Amino acid sequence: MSAEPLLEVIDLKKHFPVRRGAMQRQTGSVRAVDGVSFRLERGETLGLVGESGCGKTTTARAVLCLTRPNSGRVVFDGVDVGRATARELRALRPRMQMVFQDSYSSLNPRRTVGRSIAEPLLQHTKLSRMERNERVAELLNFVGIDPALATRMPHEFSGGQRQRVGIARALALRPDLIVCDEPISSLDISIQAQIVNLLADIQDRFGLTCLFISHDLRMVRHLCDRVAVMHRGKIVETQPTETLFRKPEHPYTRALLSAVPRMPGRAS
Repeated sequence: MSAEPLLEVIDLKKHFPVRRGAMQRQTGSVRAVDGVSFRLERGETLGLVGESGCGKTTTARAVLCLTRPNSGRVVFDGVDVGRATARELRALRPRMQMVFQDSYSSLNPRRTVGRSIAEPLLQHTKLSRMERNERVAELLNFVGIDPALATRMPHEFSGGQRQRVGIARALALRPDLIVCDEPISSLDISIQAQIVNLLADIQDRFGLTCLFISHDLRMVRHLCDRVAVMHRGKIVETQPTETLFRKPEHPYTRALLSAVPRMPGRAS
């Protein structure tokens, strides 16, 4: 792996004010992210796990510049995102994409899925309409959806199909980093493994770097190279995947693993 990681998060903090009373005066704060640091190597998939409310999604949003942290640094491919100019950020954004938890709300209900996938291409490339349509068809085919369905609306698809559309859209600009925020939590169990296998295929084919946020430890074990465990806004343990599952060090990690009924070894 390269000595310089694709992504480095350094002492990231994001606190939300707590306001009470008729005047809505601040009486305290919630430390959603409280000193988080980690590195994501090129081509690596890092799992970020922890119970609901531990700060996983807030961390992801800060990494992608969707929320401004109170302090700390996010360095993407050598660029300090917090100090980047508007021009630098515009150049960086296509290289960082997100797959959202709620596939339905992440798609415009008034647009066909083909148009939703093509929108990033329209905004960030100079491809002709024909070239965009060809790219959309290629992406849909890759994620397992018939390109002929590109003219359909989001409500005409199942949850698993919509998540595939969301993945296709995230891949449209050929990003270096994909952040997957609980991409399988709202899907049926039978569909979850299919989506995780698709993400694994994408990582293998394109060599993408992936931050995979989930509370499903079995899927994390199947997909991720390393795992970082979050608890109350902090990362309490980071280990190679099999090391963490076989010899967890932190009490909270052990508690998480003990709650999973059966943890088979990682598939070869």
